[in-house]
Amino acid sequence: AATSTAIPSSGTYTVGGVTTVVETATTVVCPYATTTTSAGEVTSTILTTTYVCPSAGTYTIAPLTTTYTESTVWVYPTPASYPAGTYTQPEVVTTVTETGFVFFCPFSTPTPSPAPVLSTSPAPAPPAISSPAISSPAAPSPVASSPSASSPAPVATSSPASSGSNNGQLGTAGPQWAITYTPYANNGNCKSASDVDSDIADIASKGFTSVRVYSTDCSSLENIGAACKAHGLKMILGVFISDTGCSGAEEQVSQIISWAQWPLVELIVIGNEAVLSGYATASELAGFISSSASKFQAAGYNGPYTTTEPLNIWQENTETLCAVVDVVGCNIHPFFNPAIDAEHAGSFVASQLKLVDALCPGKYGINLETGWPSGGICNGIACPGASEQATAIKGITAAAGGKSVMFSYSNDEWKAPGQFDCEQSWGAIQLFTL
Repeated sequence: AATSTAIPSSGTYTVGGVTTVVETATTVVCPYATTTTSAGEVTSTILTTTYVCPSAGTYTIAPLTTTYTESTVWVYPTPASYPAGTYTQPEVVTTVTETGFVFFCPFSTPTPSPAPVLSTSPAPAPPAISSPAISSPAAPSPVASSPSASSPAPVATSSPASSGSNNGQLGTAGPQWAITYTPYANNGNCKSASDVDSDIADIASKGFTSVRVYSTDCSSLENIGAACKAHGLKMILGVFISDTGCSGAEEQVSQIISWAQWPLVELIVIGNEAVLSGYATASELAGFISSSASKFQAAGYNGPYTTTEPLNIWQENTETLCAVVDVVGCNIHPFFNPAIDAEHAGSFVASQLKLVDALCPGKYGINLETGWPSGGICNGIACPGASEQATAIKGITAAAGGKSVMFSYSNDEWKAPGQFDCEQSWGAIQLFTL
């Protein structure tokens, strides 16, 4: 249902949300009302969020926040309840003339009219890039946030991370494990082998034991592989599935097999949010993981495989995906939950990892992407900034650093700003020191 409120003057306003009272520290899973925008169309929807209540008290979960420059009337969604029963929506006939067109059935009943012919071309697929866009659930209208100008203190680790004492599981028993790395300069060109070597040396000096790469482009296997070998790091390899689907990723499988530096490889990740992005169905992805794993094994690789998706995609597809992975890879980004601020990023990641651990019987979970942006605009109470990033990274490292891949080594100026204008601002290596 829609609710409106008068905005008397310019300023930032917060309304709505779900208020709950807890008597002890707990994790609450609840639905909330928000809006999504697609091709200029704004749709009210109900999403589910996980909120970590750190102690007893009253909490408002997922409020809507927006900023206006003049007086107006703000119309926003609120949940509406319906008693149990059977409801019938009048039939809507739609003629589609485009292959692959997606039509969203309206909630309200249209007035009688001839059946429309949809001739509008479907939205173009996102550009194929080797490093994925960060997954993000729909969120309230953002509020601008100015990043802190001060330089935050690095996250100090008590000792170098060790990969040899984690009970045979991936990750480490310490506060650090891996960080993501893409071999692109700010202009989008490929970095030279010497620049890559310098970056990997920097990563090794900060206490990380592994580097996660997303695909094979820019001579990633050769240049990053040589640098990792020289500086004593392992690699988490990626087979990136883009808008060309699973078949379009076959060449990367062949390139990895030709390279075959298996002693360097700690894990192979086949697909990064491919289901979330609509590049493959869960069944297609499962089949591609199985066929790729068979090829890698025949070429001499005996290590683990996985894919990575957000938690909700995993929860919807455990029956299909659990059987084809050795470990459950999940991307856990607290910033994209509008009810989580930087201070609670660590406890949020830890609580989500517990859910990931329970997804596939007999298999444990790992966090293959996590971090916090230093620039952009707020997503609910999740606000970017240099000091906020330092706070969030410190919390994540303390709570789940040994099972998490930090995102990312450096800012990605070659990317588009994306949702919340934050896609370029996830570089975090400066926050780590031994």
